[in-house]
Amino acid sequence: RSVYDDQPNAHQKFMEKLDACIRNHDREIEKMCNFHHQGFVDAITELLKVRADAQKLKVQVTDTNRRLQDAGKEVIAQTEEIIRCRVQQRNITTVVEKLQLCLPVLEMYSKLKEQMSVKRYYSALKTMEQLENLYLPRVSQYRFCQIMIENLPKLREEIKEISMSDLKDFLESIRKHSDRIGETAMKQAQQQKTFSTALQKQNNVNYGRNMHLGRNRILESKNEITLKRTFEDEDEHEEEVLTAQDLVDFSPVYRCLHIYSVLGDGEIFENYYRKQRRKQARLVLQPQSSMHETVEGYRRYFSQIVGFFVVEDHILHVTQGLVTRTYTDELWNMALSKIIAVLRTHSSYCSDPDLVLELKNLIVVFADTLQGYGFPVNRLFDLLFEIRDQYNETLLKKWSGLFRDIFEADNYSPIPVANEEEYRIVISKFPFQDPELDKQSFPKKLPMSQSVPQIYMQVKEFIYASLKFSESLHRSSTEIDDMLRKSTNLLLTRTLSSCLQNLIKKPHIGLTELVQIIINTTHLEQACKYLEDFISNITNISQLTVHTARLYGLSTFKDARHAAEGEIYTKLNQKIDEFIQIADYDWTMSESDGRASGYLMDLINFLRSTFQVFTHLPGKVAQTACMSACQHLSMSLMQMLLDSELKQISMGAIQQFNLDVIQCELFASSEPVPGFQGDTLQLAFIDLRQLLDLFMVWDWSTYLADYGQATSKYLRVNPSTALILLEK
Repeated sequence: RSVYDDQPNAHQKFMEKLDACIRNHDREIEKMCNFHHQGFVDAITELLKVRADAQKLKVQVTDTNRRLQDAGKEVIAQTEEIIRCRVQQRNITTVVEKLQLCLPVLEMYSKLKEQMSVKRYYSALKTMEQLENLYLPRVSQYRFCQIMIENLPKLREEIKEISMSDLKDFLESIRKHSDRIGETAMKQAQQQKTFSTALQKQNNVNYGRNMHLGRNRILESKNEITLKRTFEDEDEHEEEVLTAQDLVDFSPVYRCLHIYSVLGDGEIFENYYRKQRRKQARLVLQPQSSMHETVEGYRRYFSQIVGFFVVEDHILHVTQGLVTRTYTDELWNMALSKIIAVLRTHSSYCSDPDLVLELKNLIVVFADTLQGYGFPVNRLFDLLFEIRDQYNETLLKKWSGLFRDIFEADNYSPIPVANEEEYRIVISKFPFQDPELDKQSFPKKLPMSQSVPQIYMQVKEFIYASLKFSESLHRSSTEIDDMLRKSTNLLLTRTLSSCLQNLIKKPHIGLTELVQIIINTTHLEQACKYLEDFISNITNISQLTVHTARLYGLSTFKDARHAAEGEIYTKLNQKIDEFIQIADYDWTMSESDGRASGYLMDLINFLRSTFQVFTHLPGKVAQTACMSACQHLSMSLMQMLLDSELKQISMGAIQQFNLDVIQCELFASSEPVPGFQGDTLQLAFIDLRQLLDLFMVWDWSTYLADYGQATSKYLRVNPSTALILLEK
């Protein structure tokens, strides 16, 4: 750049200097070549001399090489063979070394396939883990190893799918077998309970033997039959007791749990299992619509629920974490609320006390079974108290029908006994005591009718039936005694009282029947103390205990007796009215017939025969009935005279009417019912007597003079009544 950029002649000067430099170098090269030229010529001369010798040597070497090659062909062949063998040997060694690395991998993979084929999935997962962590890394450069590595995740997924399929089959299996599992568990609990009850009864030898020992034995045998009949198959005594493990293969759930745990999906498996079991719980808790119709429906319902929770309890104890106590308690509380709601609904449809009792026995066995597995069941026993009230209601309905049948079949006549044997049969059914009757010879009649011992026995049967429900409720004897007395009081005060009241009101019940009903209620009232003793002997609770309730039979029978007495008064008055209605007076007759009217004599004969029946009634009842009848007869005769439709009465008619009243007074003075003092009964006709005397003697001056005075002969004659009759 300096050459081109400097002075204008700088390039020319540079070229001149460069040419001078080249000429100097040429001179130096020429000098050097001149110096070495002789040596070069000598060397060429030497080479020309050697060329001939080299040619000869080449010929000799070529010949020697040919002969050597001919001689070494066999050696070369042998050497090549040796080389080939050594290569093979080296390859074999390498192969052996590589196979020694690969064989364990192949063996493990073969083992994995075999484990998969025999469904040993948990072991297969362990084998996969060993392959991945120990064997495959050593031979990872081979293609078959890559294929294996790619297949292992697929095999894991296959194992998960297979194990999940097995789990689903397991869930389906326990759903199908839950009723059998529950039935087996309930049988075992029932057998244990029966054994404990037998021991308790053996220790308590005096239970219920103070009265009616034979009847209690029958009751115990009935209870044992009831217990044995619950969940009893025909060949139960021959069958081997099975457990949940015997009925269901739990290995699928174990395998699935282990597999998912190894794969790190244990939580997913737990959530899936619990979700599916909750769904099954809802299905199990859903009752059939016709469950309340038969005990088999309840039995199957309870068996399925027990089976479900027995399985869950087994899973809880043999697995770690699959289900927890908190989970099972939560599930049980949910199920218990549903069970109680279902039982409340369906038990309300039960009208048969035997079915309700069977339901109670099933609930007790159900509760005892689950309590044995650690589930709280207090709410079930509280429910039993609600069902007990319903059971008592069904019993009351049933016994109401029994009482009606007994009353319908009764002849309302004293019980005839022809000999001692018949007498003892009646006494064995009803606690009757009458020293005066005992002194009489056979044949004789007991005052009550046939319905009394039958009612008494039915009340005892009701107590036994009520006792059946109270058993196995884990209640004290005092509480059971209180239950029996309350239910018996309901029977007496509501059911029996209602039946008696309805019986008394029935049209076909006549005076004779009403009299017998009063007698019957009197004896039933006296028998109430024996019923209290009967309950005390059953429960072993003394009546002297402070909290012991009393039977209200006294008030029941008193009310029935008072109703019967009132009905007697009513029917007597109705009968009197019937006789009065057939009276046919000739109010215009000139003189009387000289004798009492026929209808009145028939009425008096009827009253006399009726009051003879009243001899077995209490004195006050018979006297009240007699007084009521006479007063009603007097009022009816008075109304006949004062009837507004009667416009005119002759003195002959008054005389005839007086004869009838005289017969009434004679009847009253004959003391048809003993116990009246003086002429008390005749006072029923005093108003009528004074009124008729006033007209018979026509003593108006005396009447008017003494009116209002306590000593008046016609004190009971009302002026308005006298005026009405006077006008007629």
